[in-house]
Amino acid sequence: MSNLLETPIEYLKGVGPARGELLRKELGIHKYGDLINLFPNRYIDRTRYYKINELQNTNAEVQIVGRIIHIKTVEQKKGKRLVATFADETGEMELVWFQGQKWVRENLKLNTVYVIFGKCTAFNNQFNMAHPEMELLAEHEQNLRSAMQPVYPSTEKLGQRGISNRVVNKMMQQLFLETHALFSETLPTYILDELKLIPKNVALFNIHFPKSPDLLARAQFRLKFEELFFIQLQLITKNLIRKHKIKGHPFEKVGEYFNEFYNNHLPFDLTNAQKRVLKEIRNDMGNPAQMNRLLQGDVGSGKTIVALMSMLLALDNGFQACLMAPTEILANQHFIGLTELAKPLNINIKILTGSTKTSDRRIIHEELENGSLHIIIGTHALLEDKVKFHNLGLAIIDEQHRFGVEQRSKLWKKNEIPPHVLVMTATPIPRTLAMSLYGDLDISVIDELPPGRKPIQTVHRYDGNRLKVWKFIRDEIEKGRQIYIVYPLIDVSEKMDYKDLMDGYESISRDFPLPKYSVSIVHGKMKPAEKDSEMQRFSQGKTNIMVATTVIEVGVNVPNASVMIIESAERFGLSQLHQLRGRVGRGAEQSYCILMTSHKLSNDSKIRMETMTRTNDGFEIAEVDLKLRGPGDLMGTQQSGVLNLQIADIVKDKDILQLARHHAVKLLKDDASMTKPEHLNLRNIFIQMSKKQNIWNYIS
Repeated sequence: MSNLLETPIEYLKGVGPARGELLRKELGIHKYGDLINLFPNRYIDRTRYYKINELQNTNAEVQIVGRIIHIKTVEQKKGKRLVATFADETGEMELVWFQGQKWVRENLKLNTVYVIFGKCTAFNNQFNMAHPEMELLAEHEQNLRSAMQPVYPSTEKLGQRGISNRVVNKMMQQLFLETHALFSETLPTYILDELKLIPKNVALFNIHFPKSPDLLARAQFRLKFEELFFIQLQLITKNLIRKHKIKGHPFEKVGEYFNEFYNNHLPFDLTNAQKRVLKEIRNDMGNPAQMNRLLQGDVGSGKTIVALMSMLLALDNGFQACLMAPTEILANQHFIGLTELAKPLNINIKILTGSTKTSDRRIIHEELENGSLHIIIGTHALLEDKVKFHNLGLAIIDEQHRFGVEQRSKLWKKNEIPPHVLVMTATPIPRTLAMSLYGDLDISVIDELPPGRKPIQTVHRYDGNRLKVWKFIRDEIEKGRQIYIVYPLIDVSEKMDYKDLMDGYESISRDFPLPKYSVSIVHGKMKPAEKDSEMQRFSQGKTNIMVATTVIEVGVNVPNASVMIIESAERFGLSQLHQLRGRVGRGAEQSYCILMTSHKLSNDSKIRMETMTRTNDGFEIAEVDLKLRGPGDLMGTQQSGVLNLQIADIVKDKDILQLARHHAVKLLKDDASMTKPEHLNLRNIFIQMSKKQNIWNYIS
């Protein structure tokens, strides 16, 4: 059977080379097996036939039985349209075609009973249907048809080239006839029994030709479970293989660097969350297997100090460490922060970015190779082949979703035995997504803020309240605080955004005039040196207000800045709003975030504003964001291919995902190599799948 599913799609009756090529390009359907897995987006109830006198102007899809009693061509300003009068015993309506009229006219039969299907609209008290789907009643009654009619994914090109939903439906019928619906079972019997899942062939038949709403629901559940189950099997197996096969350097001792820093130079007590995470990292690095850990912590939760202490463990065991960040601003910030913390320890720390001078580079390369450089911080520049280490023991990657697949694997190869890897992110990833995307990484979470930090108060204000907001700013500046005012920047209309920013800057400079106030500005069109000097002025307290685009989303740490005003907040996504808010609240004073919007807000924007004002919890915000935007957007493009899901949705189906993970873990605990008789079939399918879609090589 599986061989039949490998048949190229053009061999299916009714497809042929031209349609085959289109299906390949537009929907990625190369063979029979791909077509079987083209699942419907939605279903239409075709059990009901309407009479013409029952039609309502609701734009709903309806089907009607009747005859064509008259056909005419009507001239229009541009071209012509074909109009047919369609009648049943209760009245008449019009069917209209704007394209393909010659073919339609030649094929329409007068006074023959048809079933028509489509959307109805009323015009001049008469209903009409444009480009209806039509079928002779005799054929309609013979078809392999179910009450719930599937609607398949399509593209504009497919529609233009005549591959309508009905054509896809016919292909599907043909496929089931040729394969006799004999699809082999993929899951072990005991799982089917325990979860009362319907067999694979019954599920596939009912997803395409549902016999009843109940069977459709059971088919969807079965196929979603299977898809998520195989993904979890792959992720967990990968994690197990990594722990057994990929050797790591065991960091056996906790030595002088670590103890000296911990006992004498910690700037503040660690939170319980930081202690817990450090313990997890120490356990991992103490094993002879490579650590692969994801460290999640909200903006300002103290990931940097955990990173430094992990690096000190590497140093204590005679290894070097590196930290890679996505932008120069961020790399510089890490460099300044870590140098400050490690000052008393007499450690050699350097930074390598695109703008490092050639003379400095030479020294860095030399010291890295002879081992006298302990810690290097940098951007993508660290990945260049010229950068060689004496013995790299720990690689830390910050905001890793900004790095592509190949880039990360380059770091692994900087040593014979791959370094331990700690991936840090301030973008909270909801549990469901983390289980799917990083199911093969061990996850640590810093979920409490350092002591003395007050939660940021967030309010939503409309443009009409601007005067009150300006008064609030003046009061805060009186208290000696500093203010951020951020404008959105959306590439498409950069000119308009730039104008918004400049207009804003001018009106703020008018409302907060020199010499009493002083305003900085930072945006993407400035040279790096100008940006840095403006940022410096602000962080040294020489200016009170920083007007900026989202350049500052990852960037400066100014403990004295206590107010973040986000203009046109409705134009930002939730995670961006949350990241921006994290720029304040760095000191001991109460901080505020004010979301300014116009009065016209879409439903999604309202939900975003309500979420931001209700909670400071990054994970809760990420869950809402995931619901609003879907997983692809959240992870950035290079990650969205990781979950090439055909039927499951990790947001809506998170319960099924958890169930699938539970069963995958249980199975692998019991039989990691899947060699028990009841798992042999599963093992074969698993090997086939892993060969076909090696979606996990992006981390290896």
